[in-house]
Amino acid sequence: MNALSTQSVQITRQDWWRKSVVYQVYPQSFNDTTGKGTGDIKGVTQKLDYLKGLGVEIVWLQPVYLSPQNDNGYDVADYYRIHPQYGTMEDMEELIAEIKARDMYLMTDIVVNHSSTEHYWFQEARKSKDNPYRHYYIWRDPAPDGGVPNNWQSKFGGSAWQYDDHSGQYFLTLFDKTQADLNWENPKVRQEVIDLLTFWANKGVSGFRMDVINLISKDQNFPTDTDEGGLAIRDGRKFYTDGPRVHEYVKELYEKVFAPYQAVTVGEMSSTTLEHCIRYSNPEEKEFSMTFNFHHLKVDYPNGQKWELMPYDFEALKSLLSHWQVGMQQGGGWNALFFNNHDQPRALSRFLNDDQYRVESAKLLATTLHGLQGTPYIFQGEEIGMPNPQWSSIDEFRDIESTNMYRILQEQGKSATEALDIIRERSRDNSRTPMQWDSSTNAGFTTGTPWIKVDERYPDINVQSQLHDPFSVYHHYRQLITLRQQVEVLTDGTYERLDQSHPQIFAYTRSNAHERIIVISNFSAEQAVFHLPEQITQQYSSVQLHAATLLIGNTVTTPHVSESINLEPYASYMWLLHEDRSVSNRSQ
Repeated sequence: MNALSTQSVQITRQDWWRKSVVYQVYPQSFNDTTGKGTGDIKGVTQKLDYLKGLGVEIVWLQPVYLSPQNDNGYDVADYYRIHPQYGTMEDMEELIAEIKARDMYLMTDIVVNHSSTEHYWFQEARKSKDNPYRHYYIWRDPAPDGGVPNNWQSKFGGSAWQYDDHSGQYFLTLFDKTQADLNWENPKVRQEVIDLLTFWANKGVSGFRMDVINLISKDQNFPTDTDEGGLAIRDGRKFYTDGPRVHEYVKELYEKVFAPYQAVTVGEMSSTTLEHCIRYSNPEEKEFSMTFNFHHLKVDYPNGQKWELMPYDFEALKSLLSHWQVGMQQGGGWNALFFNNHDQPRALSRFLNDDQYRVESAKLLATTLHGLQGTPYIFQGEEIGMPNPQWSSIDEFRDIESTNMYRILQEQGKSATEALDIIRERSRDNSRTPMQWDSSTNAGFTTGTPWIKVDERYPDINVQSQLHDPFSVYHHYRQLITLRQQVEVLTDGTYERLDQSHPQIFAYTRSNAHERIIVISNFSAEQAVFHLPEQITQQYSSVQLHAATLLIGNTVTTPHVSESINLEPYASYMWLLHEDRSVSNRSQ
């Protein structure tokens, strides 16, 4: 299962990140150096050697700005100050310097679709209608009946409008009621964003993850959503998702900040389309380096409803991943690849087996993802196979979206038990429990009382137990990261799906003019047989197939590549096929 060395791709300063892997740090749950129960910036600095040893080049740090923490830091009250919970500006400067000293790069989270209502801008804006900051936000008069201006819904439940008693107007809040949407139609707002990005770039930040950035341009008529567009959900999203001026706004950021500082950037795209993401990430468009989309993480949403439960649709998962692979490649875009992040339940528990086959399942997800074209993202704990925690009560949850929905689900007729079962499966807190470093108290995360529970299985699932085990999930990730640096086809290879709707297996190939890899994964608890399709068997002889080099696998015994391959439960393999693969050469 050792990586095969091949000639590395020659990449430019502008696209070096195509061969990199990003590690996402959720600072509140990463590492606490003070004993107060919450992670901090010094805790990240303390673990940089661990991240360097894993092989990641880019560290994505989620918001550590001053914030009332109603949405875990995504409600920013001051973009230029560090929240005391996380440390000081000096701590941040030290982190930046230490990352650079290890030839790594820091990507920070930027939240500029909205700010906290505690931000100075908003505090000024609500003083009067003629205050200079009033037009930093989106205000509308009540409807003729005195109610909300339209039927747009918050992503966190309820109306997207909040009433301001002082002025008699509503302000827009697409997320929490304390997160007021900024008015990007105002050039002063856009300049404020340019200024804050420039401030952090001058500090030495090398990249930006732009939170829900495709929501910044709203239809200025703010129409009521009558579902005339055929969408199943009438919540207003079609009037602000990938809005009329969004590409104009992003290009301005590119021109003023991203390009001058050669920043690596990723746009988080809510309910977006393939066509827009091609535009966002095609280098010729001069917008972002890459984009996140979430369509493949909605395959267990019945009729698009997040807060209902159903088994995930395996075929839909494969089809969506394939659709985006082919589409982005044909359009010149670039994917940010992920199964996990701070807003999603752990994919290990969601899609596979987090108990008997936990190790095999964690490795399968990693191999499947890292073989695709794009830049892979690892969310903290994913690299050691952390599952969803075991929840016993709603009181254990801290996420505002989860606690809101627990109440709303019961208002909609669910019992308390039914509502809790849904929250257990869907809550963002599934990914936010503390990083499990070792088997000591609180998994080595803190000497104090953790801000959120630690999963009870940490004595068996932790970093320390895996560092020196060559067959651990951790070392599987290390090998995959090494392969991305060494095997050219992982960067530029054309994607082609192979499995033809197999009920258990996801199989695909990546190929360029010089080499080809095949990735085959059995997503079931039963043995499976996969028959290579004709596009492979007609290009390679049996001898060539048998001689394929195993790049990485997750079982003790590994089958050879042949026209018919037997796979154990949750088995996953990546092979490199050797040339010559032409039909004419085979027939000679």
